[in-house]
Amino acid sequence: FCSKHKDYLPIAGPLRHTYGQCFPNPETPGYVGFANLPNQVHRKSVKKGFEFTLMVVGESGLGKSTLINSLFLTDLYPERVIPGAAEKIERTVQIEASTVEIEERGVKLRLTVVDTPGYGDAINSQDCFSTIISYIDDQFERYLHDESGLNRRHIVDNRVHCCFYFISPLGHGLKPLDVQFMKAIHNKVNVVPVIAKADTLTLRESERLKRRILDEIDEHGIKIYHLPDAESDEDEDFKEQTRILKASIPFAVVGSNQQIEAKGKKVRGRLYPWGVVEVENLEHNDFLKLRIMLITHMQDLQEVTQDLHYENFRSDRLKRGGRLSSHGYILPLSPAYVLVCQLSSLHLPPPQRTNLCLDTHRVTKQHRNATVGHNGRHICYSSETEPKHPELRRWKLSY
Repeated sequence: FCSKHKDYLPIAGPLRHTYGQCFPNPETPGYVGFANLPNQVHRKSVKKGFEFTLMVVGESGLGKSTLINSLFLTDLYPERVIPGAAEKIERTVQIEASTVEIEERGVKLRLTVVDTPGYGDAINSQDCFSTIISYIDDQFERYLHDESGLNRRHIVDNRVHCCFYFISPLGHGLKPLDVQFMKAIHNKVNVVPVIAKADTLTLRESERLKRRILDEIDEHGIKIYHLPDAESDEDEDFKEQTRILKASIPFAVVGSNQQIEAKGKKVRGRLYPWGVVEVENLEHNDFLKLRIMLITHMQDLQEVTQDLHYENFRSDRLKRGGRLSSHGYILPLSPAYVLVCQLSSLHLPPPQRTNLCLDTHRVTKQHRNATVGHNGRHICYSSETEPKHPELRRWKLSY
């Protein structure tokens, strides 16, 4: 057998040294070879690497940085300076994006962690999340611009695929700020609620707080990320894992980067006078469940971002009567074209732009009858790119 492909036999004779050993075996009945296509996708994906952007939002002191370092076994914040109380009074929300390249068994992951220091720290936190929403929209805008450009081969995906929202364990559920923030972003990003510092709660208190948070999420109509159901052809272990992960939301976690000796072995955890809280112990907290959820459903988080949140942003952009040009500014669509698409439900993309004239007096005569204009901006179409659909020709504007 070949070392890479099944159902292949070595070639005997002089052709063996010329063409190698990886040729299909003609004696295998009914085998064509397209069953190997998933392997080709796997090799290309591994060679290209993966990208993922994770946002962490929550009040200061809830252990966001510690949890991220514990999840990915890295130090993303080596030189972080914690401001004092006087500095937090007038402090505004900042956006800090840290990117790290992680490689595990030949698989490369470009991880970007977006932190939001200053969230909820000010005396007046009424508009503290407007900066975060603007950042999420800016990443959608940048991706839409790159996708509409000429060179789409190397598009860097900086869209936020998941948001860990940290909830304080000291309250009796969600705070008004928690409700307002999650309602503001639940249509833009996948929200995963996380109860921070779960070692301050007993197991009974943790379960009670989880039920209270879920009830308030349903009461206020907040849309959090729901794990997809396991397929019928999946094995029973994966189905059971999915069921346990769904029942664990919101995840009550503990983070630590310290190695502590417990029961004769080194573990990551926190040492207290009454015992040791192990970070990766399922009986102590949901840290391991959160990491398994993030890793096993990372592709689904990206697909939901692409198919749901980004498409909502893109359709909203087009409904407002504008599209991005290659120069980054918004070009208005032809009123006739928008009207035709709405009336006939064609949902067609705008025709290709061959010439852009910002000066109404510089429109050439041969393009005058095929020119549609709005607010002084003219988009000229040649005969090759003129819409061929009869509805579009009937509603075309002429000068």
